[in-house]
Amino acid sequence: MLSKIVLYCVIMYALLIVFMRLMGKRQLGQLEPSELVVTILISEVASTPIADPNRPLYCGIVPVFVLFLLELVMSLVMARSVRLRTLLAGKPSLLIAHGRIDQRQMRKNRFTPDELAEALRSQGALDLNQVQYAILETDGQLNVIMDPADRPVTAGQMGLAAEDTGYPMIVINDGHVLRENLHLLGLDERWLEKRLRAQGISAAGDVYLMTVDMAGGVFLSKKER
Repeated sequence: MLSKIVLYCVIMYALLIVFMRLMGKRQLGQLEPSELVVTILISEVASTPIADPNRPLYCGIVPVFVLFLLELVMSLVMARSVRLRTLLAGKPSLLIAHGRIDQRQMRKNRFTPDELAEALRSQGALDLNQVQYAILETDGQLNVIMDPADRPVTAGQMGLAAEDTGYPMIVINDGHVLRENLHLLGLDERWLEKRLRAQGISAAGDVYLMTVDMAGGVFLSKKER
């Protein structure tokens, strides 16, 4: 009986990992309502054969597969129908517009002043007088747009030419060399070894994290002993 439970756990674990991977990379707090419902239901039905090993394994696999197909179909339909997406997922809400808090939208979304202040702080907005817009997205995330006078100044606004360094890529991850990223940067392991020696490091295994951008800029963090 114990071996059967362990086997069921391994199978359902692997199956759920595959299905959740296919459903996308959203964080739990960013799930749409339909995705959250499917996630909860999958966790419930997947535990059925594990809780009762006398029941066949397909009693857990079939419902999970059906729920996955329903979510896949629903995602495709919602991508094509704006009206259906609005009906199921809702619309973004302006909690702050032109610097004024919309109390009707606050009550509609059951958002308290304390929660608004907390969400604004998480976005780096400490002074509500500097907030021009605050949009509550359908996934529950609050996006903040500051007043023009309080937005960070860009190099373009100052008339300065900014160097495009590209996207920094990880080339060493916890002692492991990511050769594919090196090749994408047009570099090789000989360059990497030379750069490590210049930092007094004898091997990649002594590096916790190393990133390189397209302009050759390097960030390096050694492993702590």
